[in-house]
Amino acid sequence: MVVSKIPKPFGGQGARSRFVRGLAAAAAGAFLLAGCSWLGLDDSSDDADAKYVERPVEQIYNDAWKQIKEKNWLQAAKQFDEVERQHPYSVWARRAMLMSAFCSYEANKYTDAINTADEYIELHPGSHEVAYAFYLKAMSLYEQITDTGRDQTNTEQALTALQDVVQRFPDTEYARDASLKVDLTLDHLAGKEMEVGRYYLFRHDYIGAINRFRTVVERYQKTAQVAEALERLTEAYYALGIYPEAKEAAAVLGANYPGSPWYEDAYDILVTNNMKPEINKGSWMENIFQGPRF
Repeated sequence: MVVSKIPKPFGGQGARSRFVRGLAAAAAGAFLLAGCSWLGLDDSSDDADAKYVERPVEQIYNDAWKQIKEKNWLQAAKQFDEVERQHPYSVWARRAMLMSAFCSYEANKYTDAINTADEYIELHPGSHEVAYAFYLKAMSLYEQITDTGRDQTNTEQALTALQDVVQRFPDTEYARDASLKVDLTLDHLAGKEMEVGRYYLFRHDYIGAINRFRTVVERYQKTAQVAEALERLTEAYYALGIYPEAKEAAAVLGANYPGSPWYEDAYDILVTNNMKPEINKGSWMENIFQGPRF
């Protein structure tokens, strides 16, 4: 599964707009007196550093917001960085740090966004805006998730960051959005295990395949991958001649996904060889799936 570019932070466009408008309102008094000078900045180069010209904080903010309006995200981030450099102990510096992280995120400079968000979290853990810093970090990791054929380190990191948002800020819109993405991330990780398990299965490395499919059943039992994992376990156990486990995998599959084609395949494997699905009470599969349907 390839995770495409997700909606930008703040829980969607409406929430994002409210957040940005909030920062804008807080800074509105400063913007009113700011001039329009660009102080020699070259808009054509996103990588150009903001020139160090000592300016009032209102002027720097004004320049940054004009860059945002033009969607010059890197230049905007550099302008917000100037606030901290020139006015490090002001209330503006705290706000500018978060805006710099946001602009880096918009520019797909995820490492910069993560580093700045981490710095904000470390310096301002009690800020009412810190929830967004955690969310922005999580989104920056989430958008770096790659297809299941590649290393899943970013996926694991994204999962941890998303779960952090859910646990720390459970009553926020960030937590609600992060919770949905936790489910997608878990499904992605399960998909990776399935891909490797299929590879082992088709090479007749049944032990290696069983280990992968069992991981899906044990760790990712709420994902869409579980039905196939149980069918593949039926295949692998049967191929090894471990018939009680093969029958049990099919039985668990039938109890939880009775109408699925995966159960039909598992059932056919058994009945073709004069066996039928059967539960082994107290086994690891029965313990995982015990419930009203089982």
